[in-house]
Amino acid sequence: MQRGRRKPDWLKSRPPSGTRFTSIKASLRDRNLHTVCEEANCPNMGECWSGRNGPGTATFMLMGDRCSRGCNFCDVETGGMEPLDPDEPANVADAVAEIGLEYVVLTSVDRDDLADGGSAHFAETIREIKRRDPDILVETLIPDFQGDPEAVDRIVDAGPDVIAHNVETVERLQWPVRDRRATYEQSLSVLDRIDRTADVYTKTSLMLGVGEYDHEVYRTLGDLREVGVDIVTFGQYLQPSRTHLDVFEYVHPDVFDVWQTVAEEEFDFLYCASGPMVRSSYRAGELFIDAMIREGRSPEDARRHARAAGGD
Repeated sequence: MQRGRRKPDWLKSRPPSGTRFTSIKASLRDRNLHTVCEEANCPNMGECWSGRNGPGTATFMLMGDRCSRGCNFCDVETGGMEPLDPDEPANVADAVAEIGLEYVVLTSVDRDDLADGGSAHFAETIREIKRRDPDILVETLIPDFQGDPEAVDRIVDAGPDVIAHNVETVERLQWPVRDRRATYEQSLSVLDRIDRTADVYTKTSLMLGVGEYDHEVYRTLGDLREVGVDIVTFGQYLQPSRTHLDVFEYVHPDVFDVWQTVAEEEFDFLYCASGPMVRSSYRAGELFIDAMIREGRSPEDARRHARAAGGD
């Protein structure tokens, strides 16, 4: 572990490049679409978008590029909310088809200014993608919708293959890491609602390096399994700017390896992606399909589950 602002060698990454990266970016700009990959300055854009070892993964950010909340770890701008774009669901589906993605991740800013938190708009985007090609696997990374079970149910009913909601950190550190409107209990209730109402894979993500203790991470893994979470990821928190939350420590890659082993072997998660540069959607398609194959299942099984859960 290493404290201070200077990044260790294991956190260095290459800037994204390549023909596929350039073509995807052009397609997004043509439709005025946003990706969390770009908005959050994700270091894995090139690797995930290219899909060198499996289906490429791009994470579309719905409902604008401004968030109604102000989490202290996040680089997405806060405030200045604009009306929803009614064409966005169709535009995202068109972009997915044009790019040729087999696995797509949808996420969004928080829209606490909307009565339903934007859940209907989110659900319509899922349906538009599935309507064009029901074989595309769709992962959704949803907000907490202020704990509204009806909003969560709208996402479930749209028939995604994986539903993710991030707890981000251990219970003690929810504030100052997250906006005060986001709580550990509320996030667990969202994940529990998904598990109890849908035959779908559930997923969450935690950042390390914000001041958590090992026993707190261990307890969090237990809490997540108790509410039925199937997949967990760990990544290093990196400070987007000097006005954001300070990095408490840079966690060595060996520690990430230990947490992957604990999650998969002791807590029996379907899989755990864990590493300093890992983010919630990191190689999501490739890792999900590999995990299903290890279980003796196929991607078609997931698609059948999605259609049974409420897809077209």
